Amino acid sequence: MIERKISASLAASAAMMPQESMLEVRKQHKQLYIGIPKETSFQENRVPLIPESVSLLTNHGHEIVIEAGAGAASKIEDSDFSEAGAKIAYTTEEVYKADIILKVAPPSKEEVELLQTRQTLISILQMSMQNAEYVRSLSAKKITAIGYEFIHDESGVYPIIQAMSEIVGSSSILIAAEYLSNAFNGKGELLGGVAGIPPSVVVIIGAGTVGEYAARAAMGLGATVRVFDNSIHRLRRLQNRLGRRVYTSMLVPNTLLRELKSADVAIGALRSSEGRTPVVVTEEMVSEMRVGSVIVDVSIDQGGCFETSEITNHLQPVFKKYGVVHYCVPNIASRVSRTASTALSNIFTNILLSAAEEGGIDEVMWKDRSVRNGVYMYNGSVTNRYIADTCRLPYKDLDLLRAARL
Repeated sequence: MIERKISASLAASAAMMPQESMLEVRKQHKQLYIGIPKETSFQENRVPLIPESVSLLTNHGHEIVIEAGAGAASKIEDSDFSEAGAKIAYTTEEVYKADIILKVAPPSKEEVELLQTRQTLISILQMSMQNAEYVRSLSAKKITAIGYEFIHDESGVYPIIQAMSEIVGSSSILIAAEYLSNAFNGKGELLGGVAGIPPSVVVIIGAGTVGEYAARAAMGLGATVRVFDNSIHRLRRLQNRLGRRVYTSMLVPNTLLRELKSADVAIGALRSSEGRTPVVVTEEMVSEMRVGSVIVDVSIDQGGCFETSEITNHLQPVFKKYGVVHYCVPNIASRVSRTASTALSNIFTNILLSAAEEGGIDEVMWKDRSVRNGVYMYNGSVTNRYIADTCRLPYKDLDLLRAARL
């Protein structure tokens, strides 16, 4: 009995004694070394970071080297970058000595040769324009590559694709308005409507983000909008987001043809998750459209959803067929490069700051699922099944690589 009392007393006194506490181990902040080369792709006018973002990153202790003239197409001077804390490089080779290469367009074959072993590359991939040899050349250098078009969160939102789609959707209507007017030898009509004059009719094919923002812009100008899609869910979602009732229809050929005959503007905004965009407007349908009407085929980077579409560029953006103006420039966002660059910069800055806080690109890759979704190559191993199957290369699951690493 006495022994129990003594044991209880000792236990009570031990409980009152100061105990060791676990101290949180702070994440190791890592200084990033980021290189931004000048874009060499045809008519790529965007830049991945604007001076405001460069200033934010350099104030956090990161080193950024930018090739001279990288921001010229977006009307950003080298002095703007240098005043923000970046180092201006006068040779491309100097930029490619950085640990992280940040680009808008994918590197050309010549630029791939400049990449260093085990570098990190952040850019778009545009797999439809690449081949197996290109992917092998990255793999041979043990590159870790993040394709920003693949970055998405658990809800399926692709932040960079969505931002560019919003810009392209709004721009498509402004472009159509220009080619309807006399300014570009159009038929001299105002896109929209004024009192006493019937409003213009805009047919939008595709109810995704591009279609939604095209509809917003067209309705804001006073046009009558008709939206077609092959998904009732997307059509219903578009109506809810617009906050008003608009004409919507499934992609029924006869119904689409009837609306195209009276349309002043047709916007092609369909997207394909893999491969080519399906052709939903045949050449015969185009031939029955009004002379002087305008087609803006935003889907042209995936082949286009109009049978008559042919790729054009910013220098010669249009051609006519059956009297219908066709605007088929793949990279519409470069037309408003300053706005597009700012949108890209906002997203890249958050990713880079998170990477620094977590201890580097590798660390944020493992801890942030959305960034991990964008990784299509890790230390030379292809980690995107679609790319591996397309190029007939060995595939390695990134989550398994992560588990092995842990």
